[in-house]
Amino acid sequence: MDALVIHAPGDLRVEPVDTPALEAGQLRVKVSAGGICGSDLHYFHHGGFGTVRIKEPMVLGHEVAGVIAEAGAEVRGFAAGERIAISPSRPCGRCRYCQEGLQNHCLDMRYYGSAMRTPHVQGAFRQEIVVEDWQAHALADGVSDQEGAMAEPLSVALHAVRRAGPLLGKRVLVTGCGPIGALLVVAARRAGAAQIVVTDIGEFPLRKALQVGADEALNTAEQPDALQRFTVDKGHFDVLLEASGNERALTGALDALRPRAVIVQVGLGGEMKLPMNALVAKEFDLRGAFRFHEEFAIAVELLNKALVDVKPLISATVPYRDAARAFKLASDRSQAMKVLLSFD
Repeated sequence: MDALVIHAPGDLRVEPVDTPALEAGQLRVKVSAGGICGSDLHYFHHGGFGTVRIKEPMVLGHEVAGVIAEAGAEVRGFAAGERIAISPSRPCGRCRYCQEGLQNHCLDMRYYGSAMRTPHVQGAFRQEIVVEDWQAHALADGVSDQEGAMAEPLSVALHAVRRAGPLLGKRVLVTGCGPIGALLVVAARRAGAAQIVVTDIGEFPLRKALQVGADEALNTAEQPDALQRFTVDKGHFDVLLEASGNERALTGALDALRPRAVIVQVGLGGEMKLPMNALVAKEFDLRGAFRFHEEFAIAVELLNKALVDVKPLISATVPYRDAARAFKLASDRSQAMKVLLSFD
């Protein structure tokens, strides 16, 4: 079966890969759709991110949905022909963090399409994949394969919002309106935020954030002082969800936060220098948010019940054989949010 294999920056190839033999508790799945993530783009453009680098050919992709082709002998609750979203998170279940319910910090995590360990964990941008039955989450008839592939980034947003604590009636600022930032808007609105203001340096992502529920969108490239009016009386916002990974976005938002505001850092863009005096003086609560675990099931349930709408964030679906065009489009924030690949 074909797969999309990255060999080096800019060197993405369609290559045949073997499908492993099906074991008793597994599912063989025909992949239908896969979303191009920011990490996929980092591998494609730079060969990795931070200290993580491709050291061997690796199948990309971890945001996928598909159709069950065959179920193993011990599988219960799934059958051939059913459509599913696939969680790419595969913790060991045995280490101390898994036993504490912190599976996203598993000491032996095998996350699809990751070069964080060697041998690399091969990804899910392939026509066919074998998964554990506990990775599968059934999709309702009214949910498209493309929407199902959005369950993974939605899970990231749900986990970040959970890290922020209760949002009912809270005033929330989201900095950075790429796919994750826009999904943070979706998740925060679902959690009961009373006001959501977003910032970005591009008009296209700001418009999309408004479509999915933001109350106000501010272009900080055109208006560098756009947050100034929120700084009166030591600040306005109760929560900052920082999705850009940009130091200037984080530090530029601090004056708009009220004392004891919660800051959740979601975006990763390299090391940042933090203004510790401001953090101390206003007693900010700084929290990180990394991946997810149980939120994947919640994401699929929200999609299945039509309690969230991710369709405005799907910019295009491109055949996997035209991956170069798809990755180019996904890299252009002036016209694309989430670009998906079709493996049919």
